Amino acid sequence: MVQGTSSGAGKSTLVAGLCRILARRELRVAPFKPQNMSLNSAVAADGGEIGRAQALQAQAARVAPLTDMNPVLLKPESDVRAQLIVHGEPRAEFEAGDFQRAKPELLEAVLESFARLHRGFDAVVVEGAGSPAEINLRAHDLANMGFAEAVDCPVVLVADIDRGGVFAHLVGTLECLTVSERDRIVGFVINRFRGERAVLDSGIDWLESRTSKPVVGVLPYLQGLTLDAEDALPEKSVSGSHQAFRVVVPVYPRVSNHTDLDALRLQPGVEVRFVGPGESLPAADLIVLPGSKNVRADLGFLEAQGWRESILRHLRYGGKLIGLCGGMQMLGRTIRDPEGVEGPIGESRGLGVLDMETDLTRRKQRRNVNGVIFPGTKREAQIQGYEIHVGVSRGPAFKRPAARIDGAPDGAQSVDGQVLATYVHGVFDHPRALAAILDWAGLPDAKAVNLDLAREASLERLADCIEEHLELESILRFCGAKR
Repeated sequence: MVQGTSSGAGKSTLVAGLCRILARRELRVAPFKPQNMSLNSAVAADGGEIGRAQALQAQAARVAPLTDMNPVLLKPESDVRAQLIVHGEPRAEFEAGDFQRAKPELLEAVLESFARLHRGFDAVVVEGAGSPAEINLRAHDLANMGFAEAVDCPVVLVADIDRGGVFAHLVGTLECLTVSERDRIVGFVINRFRGERAVLDSGIDWLESRTSKPVVGVLPYLQGLTLDAEDALPEKSVSGSHQAFRVVVPVYPRVSNHTDLDALRLQPGVEVRFVGPGESLPAADLIVLPGSKNVRADLGFLEAQGWRESILRHLRYGGKLIGLCGGMQMLGRTIRDPEGVEGPIGESRGLGVLDMETDLTRRKQRRNVNGVIFPGTKREAQIQGYEIHVGVSRGPAFKRPAARIDGAPDGAQSVDGQVLATYVHGVFDHPRALAAILDWAGLPDAKAVNLDLAREASLERLADCIEEHLELESILRFCGAKR
């Protein structure tokens, strides 16, 4: 099991790299995250919903993603409320205190999934969540040491030296653990190191003497990896020249599946700018409204930021606009939530740029899809993606579908050709679809990037790095992989 001294220490990336290394050695390996909190999710091969990071780790392992790889998923709807997904299926909406009380029952679900993976694979590489040192969350823990203790699993603890204070992070984490939990940690990994390894030697000697635990690897800071983010937005927007084709993405509080924008961010000649609270929407060639886990609340946030008028002005001046999933729902005239699925019962006025209405329902649509974008036109191009949403949208706008998915119409295009809307996530990922959308948006003849090839190249580069800088044989002994 890989645990971290903090969120963002590099757990997800290290697990992905270890999965690829074990797969290279012809072991059948499964990633596993007992509990995840993320608004970036994916549809597993068996139809359930899991964290997007676990889908990427499955790709690293060269196996199909399964709901057992992430049996408990929390999707925040507000600061104190989240949707609970268990074994890929929505279970309930929980307040924070209610979730704490449900943990003993959820641990049973976690152990069921782990047992199935353990029987079906040669090795399982487990990822913790946050930090095991979060004292307030330790009761009935199922994300870190609670799980490790339950299945008698050795733990490697990873810390991010780029943040500073790496030795304090490691020693301080140990101090917050019980004796049995400390004994379970078999080694440390120092992540994102820049410079000469010799500079670290005196610190490593001190750490190993102080804790009686080995540092089993010092991993360098790898720039430019193309790997799906677990949740956090990119630290920086991709910058381009002043002649770049500019894409602006309004960021609302419960933005979901922003990995939809990854292919655009990699595209040469395109600058993607994420715009947050207190910022005005700048001039753009294309505005993309991403998905949302609480569409009415996020629409209200959009209004409060003054972005409604900016978006409408953008359209008046001939700009293009794309709405994805919840972003598509915002483009209609009305969004109704008669059952309080995402918050208080009520309805909200949409942006009104498409003649459609949406009713939020408790039934969640989850499926992987294939089809074409711009059906029946010269721009028609293949798309592959997935749907994860609540709500049914209806109206005259759908007489001009944006796509055909599994033979059925999906989404809408405005009569004036300026607005494109779809429920499909991943619509930019296929290079031909990306080139077609960029052509529609005003960037013709773009040589579109292939996101899947970029991911594969990054996984291979990551695995090569770990092979070089980690004491891999020690890790394999800890793992006890069945051959």
